[in-house]
Amino acid sequence: MSTAPPPSAAPADPGWHRFTAAEAPSGAASTAVVYGADIPGEPDLRLLGPVEGRRILDLGCGTGHNAVVLATQGAKVIAVDPGADRLAQARDRAEEAGVRVELHQAGLADLAFLRSDSVDAAISVLALTSVDDLARVFRQVHRVLKPEAVLVCSFPHPAFAMLDPTAADPLRIARPYDQAEPVTWELDGDDVVDHPRTIGEVFTTLHRSSFGVDQILEPTAPAAGHRSAHYADAMRTVPGTVVFRARKQGN
Repeated sequence: MSTAPPPSAAPADPGWHRFTAAEAPSGAASTAVVYGADIPGEPDLRLLGPVEGRRILDLGCGTGHNAVVLATQGAKVIAVDPGADRLAQARDRAEEAGVRVELHQAGLADLAFLRSDSVDAAISVLALTSVDDLARVFRQVHRVLKPEAVLVCSFPHPAFAMLDPTAADPLRIARPYDQAEPVTWELDGDDVVDHPRTIGEVFTTLHRSSFGVDQILEPTAPAAGHRSAHYADAMRTVPGTVVFRARKQGN
């Protein structure tokens, strides 16, 4: 019995880079919480649940897309990002939308301004890959979350990181799956340093930080439909993003 070959993939634009939550999506996704480029968002995945009246921490909020969407849905949003320029854009976005977002310029593990057990849910979209001490971030998030509260976080998928989307054959393996060396790339004139991690490493770090993981999602891009500026054709066959949902365990 023969099987059909996988669909071919065209090279991405030479200027392609690892997508970031700092840039807002367009189209239908512009009014939804998103977890990565060209994958289903919160309306389909339902990882956070109802947010009205809840205190939600957005770690690595970038220019504030998810923070503002959550605020328009009635959440009390605390948004943290180390970048002053990104926070300024997030502030402008919140003012334009007529909502209040509590913004803090800080490292993603620097959450001393939040009381223990004071946050109903936390979200971090493609921001934790730039953190060198992931366990420290998870410990701080665990401290501020209420018991059994959820943390939803996404990372560039390590399988997709094996590829070079700009190469003539974008599905050819260019890097090892377990690459540990940091990767530097440029975004808006600034150097961004990624710390590649396997799915097993993230899962184990969550577990050791007293989180129980109840979902790991690895969606590929749909065959047709809206394409973001961060789309690469290889995303149709290899997931570009992995999403974790975990719950705080213990005290």
